[in-house]
Amino acid sequence: MEFKDYYKILGVEKKASTDEIKKAYRKLAMKYHPDRNPDDKSAEEKFKEISEAHEVLSDPEKRKKYDRLGSNWKQYQTGGQDFSDIFSQFGKGGGRQYRTSGNFEDIFGNMSGFSDFFESFFGGSSFDNDRSTSHRTTKGADYEATLYIMLEEAYSGTTKEISIEGKKLRLKINPGTKDGKKLRLSKQGAVSQSGGDRGDLYLTIKIQKHPFYEFDGTNLVYDLSIDLYSAVLGSKKKFKTLSGKNINLSIPPGTDSGQLFRIKDMGFTIEENSNHFGDLIIRIKVELPKNLSSEEKKLFKSLSEIRK
Repeated sequence: MEFKDYYKILGVEKKASTDEIKKAYRKLAMKYHPDRNPDDKSAEEKFKEISEAHEVLSDPEKRKKYDRLGSNWKQYQTGGQDFSDIFSQFGKGGGRQYRTSGNFEDIFGNMSGFSDFFESFFGGSSFDNDRSTSHRTTKGADYEATLYIMLEEAYSGTTKEISIEGKKLRLKINPGTKDGKKLRLSKQGAVSQSGGDRGDLYLTIKIQKHPFYEFDGTNLVYDLSIDLYSAVLGSKKKFKTLSGKNINLSIPPGTDSGQLFRIKDMGFTIEENSNHFGDLIIRIKVELPKNLSSEEKKLFKSLSEIRK
């Protein structure tokens, strides 16, 4: 029986962390997934292989068993020992006694869809000591993805349509959804290799950067650009908030660049679907005139002389 190097299959070091293993699996799974490689048998086999490697290395107990035997593979192979003899010691004192008589594939068939190597290693761990003929199914791997939305959509709420393996799903984004929120879509992950439920899909909400607004807790900061003359002489500036309300802001004479104006209860919702809001903070940015004509330069020079 051929030994399978699960670390090599995923392209990770033996000391790789759980996160590194998950990242490597996700990258390869995206590349070899059957939906992306229709009628490609080699890709299908590769996908099964990396799924098997992930099944072992992402599970602390399976990984421990694999590492313990893998380092002495040649010794056990030449010694003619049976895997069941080796793994029988794992069942003692751990609350479960693993069946070790015979070959699990011969008894139950290759129910997991994984290789003979996997079945010989881990077939017994799927059976309780009092139910030797019942196969415990495990759910499929979870998927993780990022869903990008606009700030306006997070503020007011929206409905998003996504496609998963050809199936379209509609997601409701609540008003006041915060950046980094996680959504769980039950049974929208990977298919189980042992006949169990599909895994879940976890979506992380990321709010795209806005050209004018930024977050400050539950407050919204709005950058309002004004020209030099408006800053010096004063003026009124109109702009629209995320809620669609028009604001007519009075700019007093002598307003500095960076000066802040606060409007109560016009910021981001404190909690989802809440009527309590933070504040809207208007930050003034004074834009200096560019490409001055000779006449304009003379006027500014005259003004500077007067101000001395």
